[in-house]
Amino acid sequence: MRITLTILLTLISFSAFAANEETVTFTSSGQKVIGTLALPDGDPAPVVLMLHGFTGARDELKTDHVKAGVFARTARRLSEQGYASLRIDFRGSGESVDDITFAETTFEGQVADALAAVGYLKASNQIQSDEIYLIGWSQGGLVASAVAGRDDGLDAVALWAAVADAEQTFAGILGAETLEKGKAAAPEETIATKLPWGAEVKLNGAFFDGIETFDTASEIAAYKGPLFVAQGEKDTTVLPASADKLIEAHEGPEELWKADMDHVFNTFGTAETLDQMVDATISFFKAHNY
Repeated sequence: MRITLTILLTLISFSAFAANEETVTFTSSGQKVIGTLALPDGDPAPVVLMLHGFTGARDELKTDHVKAGVFARTARRLSEQGYASLRIDFRGSGESVDDITFAETTFEGQVADALAAVGYLKASNQIQSDEIYLIGWSQGGLVASAVAGRDDGLDAVALWAAVADAEQTFAGILGAETLEKGKAAAPEETIATKLPWGAEVKLNGAFFDGIETFDTASEIAAYKGPLFVAQGEKDTTVLPASADKLIEAHEGPEELWKADMDHVFNTFGTAETLDQMVDATISFFKAHNY
C-alpha cells in the first residue's frame, strides 16, 4: 500500500509539473526555433536557459534511469527549486528543422540561436526576465561560453562537460580521417560519417571550419560573471583537462565541480550523479544571485 501511494504521489507531482510546460517558438536569423518553457507555480520566476549537445535535442539523452531525458529531468528539479527554464532545439536539431537540416549546423549558428533565446526571455512577461541563468552541456557548453562572453545579461553560467578543445574532442567523435576530410571540404560540401555510438550523420564543411576557428577559452575569458564548471573524471569524450582550461581562462567567481562520472553523468546506470550535479548547479546559482 505504501509503495502504491508513493508511486501515485510521484505521478501526481509529475503531472502537475508537466501541466506547467508549454511549447514556444521564436526566430533566429529569420528561421524558426522551437523550445519548451517550464514555469513553476506562483509569481514569475528566474529562468535557466539550457543548451543541448552535438546530435542532441531539447529533452536530451533518455535512459532507463532518466526516462524523460537529462534536460527534461533537470527542468523538473529546477522547477521544484523555484526556477523557470527554457530548453531549445537548435536549428537543424530536434523539431527545429523547418528551415535547415542538421548538416547545416555550425557553432556560430547555434550561438545565434542561443542569443536569440536570451532575447526572447528578456522580452517575456512569463518569467523574471531580469534574472537569467545558462546551462550548456558538451557542445552546448562550447556554445554557452560564447553566449556568456557576448551577452552581458546573464546572472551565472554553468558549463557541464563543455567542449574546450574542439579539435581534440571532434577528432575523437568523428575520427581523425573524417576531421581532416571535413577541413578540406568546401563550406556547403557534405561529409557523411558514423559516430562511435552507431548513429550516422552528415555535416557540411562549414561545421568543420568552426572546429578549426572556434576558441572556447577566449570566449569564456570575455565573461566576468559567476561560472560553474562540472566535469567527469571518467569522461573520454571531453577530457577532464578541458574543465581546468575553462577555469584557467575565466576571471571571476567560479566553482570547479568534479565527480566520478562519464560524459553522460553515469545516467545509463543511475540518476544519482546527475541529480547531485543539478543540485550543485542550483546551489551555485542561488549563492551568486546578487
